[in-house]
Amino acid sequence: MKYIKRLYDWVLSWAETPYGAVALAVLAFAESSFFPIPPDVLLIALCLGMRTKAYRFALICTAGSVLGGIAGYLIGWGMWSAVDTLFFTYVPGFSEAKFEKVQGLYQDWDVWIVFIAAFTPIPYKVITITAGVFKLHLPMFIFATIIGRAARFYLVAFMIRKYGEPIREFIDKRFNILTVVFVILLVGGFYVLKLLGH
Repeated sequence: MKYIKRLYDWVLSWAETPYGAVALAVLAFAESSFFPIPPDVLLIALCLGMRTKAYRFALICTAGSVLGGIAGYLIGWGMWSAVDTLFFTYVPGFSEAKFEKVQGLYQDWDVWIVFIAAFTPIPYKVITITAGVFKLHLPMFIFATIIGRAARFYLVAFMIRKYGEPIREFIDKRFNILTVVFVILLVGGFYVLKLLGH
């Protein structure tokens, strides 16, 4: 959609301003509850521009995203009946079918689904809000969010800091696939351990 491309370009434009770090924090916060563009876009641009500050940008991105995740949780916990139609109608990634599917995932995986969504391309905003709706244990939600988001953003920062511009194309094309593969291996490992325990 054209408006998504315009949003994408607008997000990238902040990397060329003195307010890039502030914009990164705001974007990471907003993406955790309603904004469609992931903060990785601006994080990569800022890290490429100032590679020595890559880990600082990762910290800012993580903090903003965790706070945004808590805000999303609170929306689901206390306001969902008043705003559900608004989200289903106007927020990309939200649908009633997806909402019901996530409810099933919580029943099967509990807090693990929060970590998986925080680390992978799964729309994180859907997970944060549904976690509040379904009253997931808040401290565990925050813990899983911190681990998943920090792992994702610090991995991006590490790759940019170490390899610079040549790694940008790799991240753009293959990073999401690699995170999914990692989670599949992680979940598969836990499943094997569970089977061995019987």
